[in-house]
Amino acid sequence: MKPVIILVEPQLAENIGMVARAMANFGLDTLRLVSPRNGWPKKGAQSAASGATHVLEQAVLFDSAAEAIADLNYVFATTARERGQMKRVVGPDVAMAEARVRLGEGQGVGILFGRERTGLENDEISLADAIVTFPVDGRFSSVNLAQAVLLVSYEWQKQAGGALPFAGEMRSQPAPRHMVTSFFDYLESELEAVNFYPPDKQPIMARNMRDVFHRLEMTEQDVRTLRGAIRALAEGRRLRKP
Repeated sequence: MKPVIILVEPQLAENIGMVARAMANFGLDTLRLVSPRNGWPKKGAQSAASGATHVLEQAVLFDSAAEAIADLNYVFATTARERGQMKRVVGPDVAMAEARVRLGEGQGVGILFGRERTGLENDEISLADAIVTFPVDGRFSSVNLAQAVLLVSYEWQKQAGGALPFAGEMRSQPAPRHMVTSFFDYLESELEAVNFYPPDKQPIMARNMRDVFHRLEMTEQDVRTLRGAIRALAEGRRLRKP
């Protein structure tokens, strides 16, 4: 089971489409729409969904927020400002952790999102069991509809231990010491050939340079690439000699 995303009187087709996209990004697919302005379906929603059409096609319409949550056991209401209601206030991470527990117990869980310009009305918030708000900068707390759904959806997926889609594993093995040492010898011989080292400074400069490369923890590919680049520079210099 997954939480239900409920949009109350959404106005713009593009926003509904972007909500569907945000949901699909993080594994949510149950969308309920309460009296969307100018009816449903809306032109432009499909293109804004950017492929998340299954969410839009399965969306269910309701006439009121009360009807949209009638079959649910626990409801969160999202708001960016304090409403003077005696309700527990949590962040999206806590809300989605709790949602997972409740869903695991067989409860239906929903999250109410309000209108793009004015959000949820106080009477709609009163229908909820708890409030979800976001740790935004107090100087600019406005979050658009799709962003709000994205934040909640992201926390839902994170609570599931969602794995990153790709990893940055090292594609080449760490360079063996003999390979690194050979590279140092080659580099230092080429630098010596162009009189890079000041008198009496070669030993300490060579050690310092070796330390630089050691800090890089070079792979076999790193060593081959660097050695090839130095060879190209050296051979080009030799060819330019009269």
